[in-house]
Order: sequence, then C-alpha cells, then structure tokens
Amino acid sequence: MKPEALLYPTPDGLYCPEGNFHIDPVRPVSRALITHGHSDHARAGHQHVLATRQTLDIMRIRYGEDFCGSEQAIAHGETVDINGVTIRYYPAGHVLGSAQIAVEKSGTRIVASGDYKRSPDPTCEDFVPVTCDVFITEATFGLPVFHHPNPRDEMAKLLQSLKQFPERTHIIGAYALGKAQRVIMLLRNAGYDAPIYIHGALARLCDYYLSQGIPLGDLRPATVEKQDAGIFKGAVVIGPPSAFADRWARRFSDPVPAFASGWMMVRQRARQRGVELPLVISDHCDWPELTQTIRDTGAGNIWVTHGREEALVRWCELHGIAAKPLHLVGYEDEGD
Repeated sequence: MKPEALLYPTPDGLYCPEGNFHIDPVRPVSRALITHGHSDHARAGHQHVLATRQTLDIMRIRYGEDFCGSEQAIAHGETVDINGVTIRYYPAGHVLGSAQIAVEKSGTRIVASGDYKRSPDPTCEDFVPVTCDVFITEATFGLPVFHHPNPRDEMAKLLQSLKQFPERTHIIGAYALGKAQRVIMLLRNAGYDAPIYIHGALARLCDYYLSQGIPLGDLRPATVEKQDAGIFKGAVVIGPPSAFADRWARRFSDPVPAFASGWMMVRQRARQRGVELPLVISDHCDWPELTQTIRDTGAGNIWVTHGREEALVRWCELHGIAAKPLHLVGYEDEGD
C-alpha cells in the first residue's frame, strides 16, 4: 500500500481514510488518536479519543470531564484494530503519557511521532525507536546549530546562582505540562531538597504527576498574600511563562528571572523575555538527536512536520533518504 494512501495531511490534521481517523487533529473530528496532552496536539471536542491513560487523564484535567464524547485508553505496545488498520502506541519520551503512533495496513507501517525527545527524563518513559517505512518527525529544533547541553549542567548553573544570590528569589518560567515537573525532578536529583514553590496553574498537573509515582518532593503554593513574603528569599519559584507578564512575578524579593527552554540557546530570545538566567532545557530533540532518530527507524521515507522542515528534508536528501515537508499548521512549541 502506498503510504500517501494510508495517511495524508488535511486542514483538520493527519487523516487515515482507511481507518477514518485523524492523528492530533486541530479541529473537532469524529475519531481522534492523540499523541500527548499539550494543547496544540490534544484539543477538546472530538467525538471519540484514543490515547494513553495518562494523556486522557491530562486532557480531563485541562479541559474538564466532558472534553470528548467517549474515550478509549491504550497502553504502550498494545494493538488496536480500527476498520482494518492496525494501531500501536510506543513511548515518545516527550512528557508523561506521550506516545508515538504506528499505523499499519497491507505491509506498510507509518509512525507518527508527535513531539519527542531522546534525552533521559525521570518524569516519563524513554523514547523507543520503531522500525517503519515512513517516519513522521517534528523539527522544532531542526537546524544544525541546535546542540542542547546536558540538563544536569543547566541545573548546576541554577544551584550556583542560588548560592551566589542567597537573598534573591529565583523565578523559573516553565510550561505547566512536562517542563515544570522535569525541572523539579532535575533539581531533586541534583540534591536540592528545600521546598519548591509553584504557581497555582501548575498545582493540578503536579498533583497528577505525584499520583503517578513521580517524586516531586515538597511543593508549596507560591501565594504571597497568605504568607510572609520573606519565605521566598533564596527560594525557587516555578510558574508558567505567561505569569511573568503580570503582577504575580513582581511580588517576590529582588527576583532572578529564569526560563527553562531549548530556545534559551538563542540569546536574542532570552533578552526579549528579560531572562537573567537562561536554562537550556528542552523537551524536544536537538539536531544530532533528530538525525540519529531517523537513522534508528530505518525508514526509507521521512515526512517532516512543524518546525524547521527544510533543513531536515535537505539532510535526508543528502543521505539518500526520501523526505518531504508536510506543512501542517496549528502546532506550536508549548512544551519546548
């Protein structure tokens, strides 16, 4: 079966006509297969949703009980038949519950990776390379200039700053799903056992991670009104990037603004955000990881989605691998 007949892009998202389903659709559809819980991939309003149990739970936390008409949980490695098309989920290593989706019929297998990363992350299952005919890869950091440092070295920078400025509050911007919990775990694994204060927007998701056995340690609300502001001197406070634009961030003691993102490699982005302590921590692959993953899948065809598509397509062509951009729209870098 030709891959283009099994799966192809539409305005709603990737569509499989044989199975009559979409993968990570950007508009409400009758049947949606969801890779992970970030809002650019997991939207509310679908009639039926197939995803991992953790992704379904996260969608419920973010959108409410009626986020879809009906739901079906699938475990990693489990096989489901949808109208004669074989579906199997594999870990993507992006955030808790994230998955790659293998779509197979008549001897053709396409793997839609969603968003993924290869570096170890104690808050989610590691990425598993899947042999396939077509690999659909993101390209968020799809330029040769992107080589992400070891996250432990970035945590060492943060711990050094805490020692250097013991009276200042270190406020870290981190996306609510995945990045915030990863930063907390990186701190814990680096030996930081003091309370970590979190913005209210992180509370329910952090509670869910705790319920899934992720040991985030002592987390406390970063609420100034109800307690002495002096407790935040020398403390770590984590909030969503959007919180930096409101009065909440200005209530702390001579704050050190920090931001955890792969984009902190780009100095101009750090300056634009007013970031004093950039932490280059990404939940996406850098250039070497993207190219290594393409090799690991053994795929003869690579379809490149959101991000720096042209550079990765060109790399594939130079290495004798057929490749093309899909030009999908509606996907951002929420979990960068």
